[in-house]
Amino acid sequence: MSDGERQAREFEQHRAHLEAVAYRMLGSLSEAEDAVQESWLRLNRSETSEVENIRGWLTTVVARVCLDMLRARRARREDLVGSELPEPIVTLPANGPEDETLLADSIGLALLVVLDTLTPAERLAFVLHDMFGMSFEEIAPIVERSPASTRQLASRARRRVRGATPVADPDLTRQREVVEAFLAAARNGDFEALVEVLDPAVVFRADRGRIALAGRPPLVNGAAAVAERVLARAPRFASFARPAVVNGSAGLIVVPRDRPIAVIGFAIARGRIVEIDLIADPEKLRGLSRA
Repeated sequence: MSDGERQAREFEQHRAHLEAVAYRMLGSLSEAEDAVQESWLRLNRSETSEVENIRGWLTTVVARVCLDMLRARRARREDLVGSELPEPIVTLPANGPEDETLLADSIGLALLVVLDTLTPAERLAFVLHDMFGMSFEEIAPIVERSPASTRQLASRARRRVRGATPVADPDLTRQREVVEAFLAAARNGDFEALVEVLDPAVVFRADRGRIALAGRPPLVNGAAAVAERVLARAPRFASFARPAVVNGSAGLIVVPRDRPIAVIGFAIARGRIVEIDLIADPEKLRGLSRA
């Protein structure tokens, strides 16, 4: 077997892991694919016959690529009309129950939203240590810090995550029941039933990409205000919505004709909806048309 063939085989063995790391770092499937592809190009240009832990080597490479991408994104980010949400991972029930075995490795939209508020270095330290078990000694050279300083980065990130991420109900069946009640209330125009399924402090976020809609704030808080917003949108989405699993949780996909126009993710805790994320950015839904 040639060195090129060996590298290709080893890379494919670890591709899924690298994609998982990159998606958690970037919150974008397309950018994660770019980062993994760049790690393959760097592998091709490197002599790795002496590398004992190729998985660790590749993880470090893709982490460095993601860190550069996060820093570039932070430098060029413009103010958007609405919220900027992650690119969703959507699984349809028709894909079969076997797909649900993959949900244990899913990362919710709510967590990705919080991760996006961290600095690039904080995000990398948290993702690599708390999600993938890398030591601070391994992470420190990537962020050009000491292990002690890297530990502090992860600790700050952890406090932010714990303070802002709802503890979601783990039962997917129960989540679906709550989402079904939400959708039924929206279809029926039932304000009281909608408020009943919403947490009093529910948050609604909408990401429409670069499309500006005057008078539409990016964030709406409170059950009554969110119910009003949902009912105002209901004629455009409720009859076309169907169940989906969005980043491991019960959600909805809106398909009026032959392509999706929106994905709705939910965070559900204590039997009520605490967060609603509406993703209608065409760029972030492009891959769903193929699915």
